Amino acid sequence: MYHCPVTIRGFLGSALISLSAVTVTAAQTQPAPPLTSAPLAGIPEVRPVNHVTSLTLLANKSPDGNAGMEYDGARVPPIIRIWPGDHIRIAYVNQLPVHSTEKCALGICKDMTNLHFHGMQVSPKAPQDDILTMLAAPGQTLQYDVAVPSIHSPGLFWYHTHPHGESEEQDLDGMSGAIVVEGIDRYVPQVRGLRERVMVIRTMDITKHFPGLQQTLAFMDVPDKDCGTSGEKVEGFTTVNGFLRPQIAIAPGERQFWRIVNAQPEMFVDLKLDGEQMEVVAMDGEPLARRNPAQPTMTVDHVFLPPAGRVEAIVTGPPADAHATLRTMCVNTGPAGDINPAMVLADIVSKSASPEPMQTVPVSTQPAIYSSNAHVTTAEETAPQFVVRFTEDKHGFYINGQKFMMDSEPMTTVKIGGYEHWRIVNDTNEMHPFHIHQVHFLTFNQSGAAVPNPVWLDTVNVPEHATVDAVLDFTNPVILGMAVFHCHILSHEDKGMMAKILFTR
Repeated sequence: MYHCPVTIRGFLGSALISLSAVTVTAAQTQPAPPLTSAPLAGIPEVRPVNHVTSLTLLANKSPDGNAGMEYDGARVPPIIRIWPGDHIRIAYVNQLPVHSTEKCALGICKDMTNLHFHGMQVSPKAPQDDILTMLAAPGQTLQYDVAVPSIHSPGLFWYHTHPHGESEEQDLDGMSGAIVVEGIDRYVPQVRGLRERVMVIRTMDITKHFPGLQQTLAFMDVPDKDCGTSGEKVEGFTTVNGFLRPQIAIAPGERQFWRIVNAQPEMFVDLKLDGEQMEVVAMDGEPLARRNPAQPTMTVDHVFLPPAGRVEAIVTGPPADAHATLRTMCVNTGPAGDINPAMVLADIVSKSASPEPMQTVPVSTQPAIYSSNAHVTTAEETAPQFVVRFTEDKHGFYINGQKFMMDSEPMTTVKIGGYEHWRIVNDTNEMHPFHIHQVHFLTFNQSGAAVPNPVWLDTVNVPEHATVDAVLDFTNPVILGMAVFHCHILSHEDKGMMAKILFTR
């Protein structure tokens, strides 16, 4: 269990300030003014020019002392759009103070920072998705040049900072953004021409001294009784693109393509659209049809996303007279887990017009590339080739009894070119989301029971005192070098629940 620092964060700058009274300080005693909903604003986008998407990101502190990530003069990290075969080039400038007063998981923050390209099947070597040797101290700049393979899966990915010991703190500060690899219509032609929304879910951190707490609890429709057993109090609210409970415009019967990333460092969400089902197209950046062409979509009532999880789905606008919301249902993360209360994420408004121009899904010119499942069944039938065991105590969090150190040796070595059966064992009293860099996997069994309708993921929930069996795809020839796997509750990763993996030929 982890408790958030006693601060009020102002990430995403004026986008959050314009919505509500969250800019007040703990010392103020006047009641917060009424909260009001506002239209969901879009996010700045950066697109490729001559097959290269180039941008500069600044890690810095605003005049009010809040850390964040700045792009083009605004503290709103952009959506990075790219096509398979292109490059992402980022100059990442660390302008954070040399001497920090903020407390991170392992002590006073050192304000080191870097970037991880979550879920992307790219090289873990510098200058690409290297979170082990690429690390910028205040005053330094990292130059990233990420080569996106031509066979890369299209879908929703994301970038976030990943300095060991400081990841959770920086993620709470909103230092993350979405990546869209175009071309998903190759696998699901029915998304072509649909209006698209990219939604980044983050946490607005609060304290029990926050003057507007009760008003915000009521505004977000948080029930008095929580489904969990940890006994924690609400310490954070979920925002969409930096807004508390914004309005999403969609005409009755209109079909839109929603791409949603749970960019929260520790909160799970169980997404539900009142009165409507969602037609899921992809999970964690992997189109369902890529490995199962016979089932390009899956109709569901709700979608459970761990921290770092993504869903891409076609949604249909409710009737004009319906009062519909997009909400997260309560998630019980175990007796030692963090509170994940039910709350409303956004109101659905029956309008055909949007306050911001909306991207429509472009048409690809290249054919789909399908992955064979010929060797997956064989891997499922073998004994586990590696076991990941999560444990924790009052001193920290561990994988296979070891606490991560930056100079740790690789815990396991994998030869690229095949599939492996791994077992993830959770020996704790709380849920842990397992994530491995560079690799997707198929979860096929949980605690001895077959998983119905399994899908390929890069992050999976492992309930307390449960096991998950998965087949990991180690066939991508570009993923050579050192990477990591870890719990994606970032405070757990910061405190040791991470290990290295070496990919070799």
